[in-house]
Amino acid sequence: MEFTKMEGCGNDYVYVNGFTNKIENPNKLAEFVSNRNFGIGSDGLIMINPSNKADFRMNMYNADGSEGKMCGNGIRCVAKYVYDNKMTDKTTITVETLSGIKTLVLNVEGDKVKTVRVDMGSPILEAKEVPVISDKEQVIDEPITIDNREYKITCVSMGNPHAITFIDDTDSLDIESIGPKFEKNEIFPDRINTEFIQIVDRNTIKMRVWERGSGETLACGTGACASVVACVLNNLTEDKVTVKLLGGDLFIEYNREENTVYMTGPARVSFVGNIEI
Repeated sequence: MEFTKMEGCGNDYVYVNGFTNKIENPNKLAEFVSNRNFGIGSDGLIMINPSNKADFRMNMYNADGSEGKMCGNGIRCVAKYVYDNKMTDKTTITVETLSGIKTLVLNVEGDKVKTVRVDMGSPILEAKEVPVISDKEQVIDEPITIDNREYKITCVSMGNPHAITFIDDTDSLDIESIGPKFEKNEIFPDRINTEFIQIVDRNTIKMRVWERGSGETLACGTGACASVVACVLNNLTEDKVTVKLLGGDLFIEYNREENTVYMTGPARVSFVGNIEI
């Protein structure tokens, strides 16, 4: 099987062209290729498939084989893949995902895509739609107890569920211990992605993320979007924010009049190759 390894801010996936490769069991393949000892090594698998609704369809699978609805860093790399490989000559494309059709604007230098701006759509705040079990219609700055410590969480879906909590210092966070306890807490019926946010100033935040099914990753595009929405709802930042992740920076804009979130960030090819499956 031919593949391309790509990353956006260190959030790395194995990309397979579904136009030319027919994969019988992508869930199992995702587990195999994601393994950093016996496979290729990645946060998951992304299939680039035909669509009858958009220019392309993205199907993304986490490292544990579960299918996710959306991946912000991953979809930027999809845009780079299809343009750089001459599957399209358009600099504005649409990509079908399980969380809807996304519009992407490609920044091309020479004949290669460098950065991509993604219309991530509207944040979902209704608790039952995120989903999170709560007696409140929306979960904004609500308490949750993990390991006998109270955290305040704001829950946002950007096509997949996120719980955002604000802490004083992301560098000293023991995320390997606390992350799984958020992910599998009983109030999150579909598990949860958790963003731990440190406010730097009104236009800058630092973020670490524990992704359901993958553990800590160097970046999460939907998580960065959800985090900026949570910051704005809690009046902690302006609506244009640089999100500093372990793998790099993303620029997020939450247009409250349109109720739309825009994400701009890099996409890069790590390497290409073939693997026996």
